[in-house]
Amino acid sequence: MLQVTNVSLRFGDKKLFEDVNIKFTPGNCYGLIGANGAGKSTFLKVLSGEIDPQSGHVSLGKDERLAVLKQDHFAYEDYQVLETVILGHERLYQVMKEKDAVYAKADFSEEDGMKAAELEGEFAELNGWEAESDAAILLKGLGVAEDVHDKKMADLSGSDKVKVLLAQALFGSPDILLLDEPTNHLDIQAIQWLEEFLINFDNTVIVVSHDRHFLNKVCTHIADVDYGKIELYVGNYDFWYESSQLALKMAQDQNKKKEEKVKELQNFIARFSANASKSRQATSRKKMLDNITIEDIKPSSRRYPYVAFKPEREIGNDLLRVEGISKTIDGVKVLDNVSFTLNRDNKVAFVGRDELAKTTLFDILMGEIEPDEGSYSWGVTTSQAYFPKDNSKFFENNELTLVEWLRQYSPEDQTETFLRGFLGRMLFSGEEALKKAKVLSGGEKVRCMLSKMMLSSANVLILDEPTNHLDLESITSVNNGLIQFNGAILFTSHDHQFINSIANRLIEITPKGLIDKEISYDEYVSDRALQAEIDSCYQ
Repeated sequence: MLQVTNVSLRFGDKKLFEDVNIKFTPGNCYGLIGANGAGKSTFLKVLSGEIDPQSGHVSLGKDERLAVLKQDHFAYEDYQVLETVILGHERLYQVMKEKDAVYAKADFSEEDGMKAAELEGEFAELNGWEAESDAAILLKGLGVAEDVHDKKMADLSGSDKVKVLLAQALFGSPDILLLDEPTNHLDIQAIQWLEEFLINFDNTVIVVSHDRHFLNKVCTHIADVDYGKIELYVGNYDFWYESSQLALKMAQDQNKKKEEKVKELQNFIARFSANASKSRQATSRKKMLDNITIEDIKPSSRRYPYVAFKPEREIGNDLLRVEGISKTIDGVKVLDNVSFTLNRDNKVAFVGRDELAKTTLFDILMGEIEPDEGSYSWGVTTSQAYFPKDNSKFFENNELTLVEWLRQYSPEDQTETFLRGFLGRMLFSGEEALKKAKVLSGGEKVRCMLSKMMLSSANVLILDEPTNHLDLESITSVNNGLIQFNGAILFTSHDHQFINSIANRLIEITPKGLIDKEISYDEYVSDRALQAEIDSCYQ
């Protein structure tokens, strides 16, 4: 058990936490959520002992072990892969090294024999004889090929290093597991494996993630960081979000009878509980939900940006025709004879492993670069708005205030009142609207680019990783805005729920051609035969 008692932490004048009291118990997975800058990662560092709070303390149960997902992907360059995983259990690794050193002595004494016997006993207690096989099983589950297990970490690709560090954190069944954005840079198969691992994990997990699908799959509780406090709620992210919004609506709506709203809340709790899946962790969550009362549901004080795309005109029958597009970049053929046709009803997610191929295609379709071969044509009734993955050219060395910056992209109303009102809905209120464009954070730049797109009134939206840098509130708002958009969408994303709730068609650009399916993303990733076909295209 991990207990937090009266913990407070400040950085200068900024209060992150004040008098936080939480008990994290075994068998539960806690999703730590909060706006960007709220202190989620910092709180994990407090829990791990990397940062000391100004007051209060964090305590572990007797003889309990805590493991943390390391963020430095280059910290173990001189270690072998299997060795790096076993390093996740520091005491076991230390015993292994001490044991090897004793046996390596040329003048092995009786005292050395006693020491070796003592170490052998501890080694067995720590499951040392299974250490290498256990590490290999974790690596295999995450998709790290067996032929690299004996290689140095320096020889691995960036994505494999991420997986090895995740296996290191999971190794040895720690009593407390702290994971900061564990799904970043993982492929579909690795994420699915991790979900199942955590669902069946018997000890305590505390995870920070912007992946709502992941939080919904693995979490039994949500720990909400808000205004220096951390509140615990039973249920996964969707339950927290929907119930808090319903409670907020109930608090704001003074015209309807309270009894009607209470009934609505009760029905919501019952419905959500009944829909819990049959996995062990979800069943446990269902039991907790059954015990929730109306008083346990609290409105959220979170602020959500207003995201709504309203096209100026409808699209005709023709949307986009792409014929034989090829493009080579730095000697590598990124696109090879790509052809497809889209119609007015398509909301297409471009998925797959080659990030550069997707970005290059979008840049070509928006006229940012020219193809080496082939052509494309947009329907005459279409108008496009583009969200590029790299938006730096819109903000670098830009001395304009946000009001002045947005005025460039407002074709009709350029008044101060309109622009400041628009920015206010995107969470740039008061003096925030007068910030210089060049000093914005990554998330603030994304909100500005979305504002630019909304003002365009385009009927075709092209978005390359729009959820990067956003907090969960903004991701939810963008997601809802695109679901309601009455136009065509071409987009890329690593967010499972984002793709599944928006796309009605999936296109994957592989080295051996396109995989083009009009199915949901859930169906796409769960179809084993299809995934095997896709894997063969990359071999």
